[in-house]
Amino acid sequence: MTIQVLPDQLINQIAAGEVVERPAAVVKELVENSLDAGGRHIELEVEQGGLGLIRIRDDGAGIAREQLVLALQRHATSKIASLEDLERVASLGFRGEALPSILSVSRFALTSRTAQEAHGWRVAGAGLIQTAQPQAAAHAVGTTVEVRDLFFNTPARRKFMRAESTEFRHIDQLARRLALARFDLRLALRHNGRRALDLAPAADDAARDARIAEVCGEEFMANAVMLDESRLGFRLWGWVALPSFARAQADLQFLYVNGRMVRDKLLGHALRRAYADVLHSTRYPAFVLFLELDPAAVDVNVHPAKSEVRFRQSAQVHDFLFGCVHQLLRRIRPDPQQHHRVELHAPAAAPDPVQEPLRYTRPASYGGGSAYSGGAGFSGISERAPTLASTAWPLYAAGAPMQPAADAGVAMAQQPLGRALAQLHGVFILAENRQGLVLVDAHAAHERVLYERYKQQLEAGGIPAQALLVPEVVRVGEAEADRLEAQGEELSRLGLVIDRAGPEAVAVRALPPLLAKTDLGALLRSLCGEDSDSEAHFGEVLDAQHRILADMACRSAIKANRRLTLPEMDALLRDMEATELSGQCNHGRPTWVQVGAEDLDRLFLRGR
Repeated sequence: MTIQVLPDQLINQIAAGEVVERPAAVVKELVENSLDAGGRHIELEVEQGGLGLIRIRDDGAGIAREQLVLALQRHATSKIASLEDLERVASLGFRGEALPSILSVSRFALTSRTAQEAHGWRVAGAGLIQTAQPQAAAHAVGTTVEVRDLFFNTPARRKFMRAESTEFRHIDQLARRLALARFDLRLALRHNGRRALDLAPAADDAARDARIAEVCGEEFMANAVMLDESRLGFRLWGWVALPSFARAQADLQFLYVNGRMVRDKLLGHALRRAYADVLHSTRYPAFVLFLELDPAAVDVNVHPAKSEVRFRQSAQVHDFLFGCVHQLLRRIRPDPQQHHRVELHAPAAAPDPVQEPLRYTRPASYGGGSAYSGGAGFSGISERAPTLASTAWPLYAAGAPMQPAADAGVAMAQQPLGRALAQLHGVFILAENRQGLVLVDAHAAHERVLYERYKQQLEAGGIPAQALLVPEVVRVGEAEADRLEAQGEELSRLGLVIDRAGPEAVAVRALPPLLAKTDLGALLRSLCGEDSDSEAHFGEVLDAQHRILADMACRSAIKANRRLTLPEMDALLRDMEATELSGQCNHGRPTWVQVGAEDLDRLFLRGR
C-alpha cells in the first residue's frame, strides 16, 4: 500500500463532512462569521431549503482585497494567532475551516468591502477558486457570501438531504436561536422569495421580551420567570418556564455559554436535576438561559461544529446552574395568573345581544372583602368553621400534621387558592378565588406537601448512616473503584460509607436507612459513570433517597373517596400556598388548575 498526500480539494471535502452536515450548518458558520466581523444587520436568503441557494449579507467590517483569497485557505483566520488566544477564545468561529470546506462542495462567491475601499471585491469558484485575482464589484461596506448548488460535486452527500421543508425548518430554527443570542442584531430571513423572519434590534426590556415571544411564542413568555444570578465568577440569566408549561419535546430549550449556543451534557444534567421533582419523566422544561464566565474557564475547541464545550471547573459550573434554577422554582408559590388555566368554550347558540352579565357580591357572612373586580364572582355555598381545630385532620396520622386553617376573615387576596366550596367524586376539591374557580387534585396536592416536609426533616437531621453488620462488597471496574475511593469523603457526608476492597471492588460499610433495599451495585455504577468527572453523578445518592421519600409521600397521601370536611380542604389549600413546588406532584402532574370567571361567563353565554 502506497502512502500519498491527499490533494487540497479532497482534504477540504473531508473537512466539509465534519463542518457541513446540512444547509443549516452552512448558515451557522457564515452567520457566526458575520457576527464576529461586527455585523449588526444580517440578511439571509435561501432557496430550495438551502440546497439551491444560501446568500448571507452583513454590514460588518468586511475583508480587504488582498486577503479575500487568503480567507479561503485552510486554517486561515483573523481570530487567533497563538496558543494563549486559543485558550481564551471569545469569538464564535476560529478554526479557519468553514469557508474552504463550504467552497469545496458548492458553487461559491465571496464579495466584500472595507470602509477604507472605494468599492468591493469578489472571488468565485465551483469546488475551488478558479481565479487567483479578485474582481471589482459594487458592494456596500460588509460582506456577502453566496453558496449555490450545495453538494453538487458530492452526489452521495446530497442524497442524504431531507425534503426541502425539513431542511428549511432546520435553518429557521437555527436563525431563531442565533437571534436570541444577540438582542442587538437585526435579522431577516427569506425562503424562496417569501419572508419567514424579520426581527428588529431589541434595545430595551420590552423589545427584548417581544423578541423572545416572537421566537418562543407568547405562551412561553406568559409562563416564564426571569432569572439573574451571579456568584463565584459565574453569571446565569434568562427566562425559565414554569413547570406547568412542560413540553412533550425539547423544542424550547435555548442555552448559551458566552453567547455561543451549545448542547452540553453537563449543563443538560444540571437542568434536568433542577426540574426533577416537578416534571413527569416524559415531559421537558422550556428555558432561554445565558451562562457567562471567564473565556479561559471554558474550552470551546472540543467539537468541529463548536456545539459542545468543556469546563475547567465542571463541578462548580454544574452546581451553580442547578442551584440557580432549582432555587428559583422553589421560590414560586401558587399564582392564578401563571398556572394551569382551563379555557371553557361556549356552546353554539344564539345569545341575546342586549343581555348584560350579572354582578354578584359575596354575602357579608362569607368573610368580608369587596366584590370581585372586573367581572362576576361566586357566592359562598355553605357555612364553614372560622378556624380548624387540631383534631379536624385525622387523615394526617401517617405524617406531619397540617397547619390550622387561617381565620375565615382573612382577605381572599392573601389566599391565591381561595376558599373551599365542596369535594367532587371524592377526588377533587372545588374552591373559589378572586379569579374564579380552582380545581385541586387532593391526592396529588397532599403528596407534594408531605414530600416537601419529609425532605425538610431529612435535611434538619442530616443524613444518618446505619452501619451494616456485614459490609457488602460490590464489584466494579478498576477505574470506577478509583473514582469512588477518591470521592469517599463526599459520599460519607451523604450517609454512604465505603472502603476499597480490592483492585476492582469496594465495600459498603454504612448507608442511609432509606437506601437499605436499594440495589447498591446499580447505585454505585451510576455514581461513577463516564460523565462523573463533573461529580454531578454523586447527587444520585441524594436523588435515590428523595425517590424513596416521594414513594412514602405517595403512599401516605389522601386516597380517592376519602370524604373531607370544608375545614380539612381549606387546611390543604393553605398548606399548598406555603409549600415549595406545590403546583406539581412528585411525578410532575399538576396539583391544581384555574378556571377564570370570564371563562365561566363565556360557557353560559352571559353578557352576549
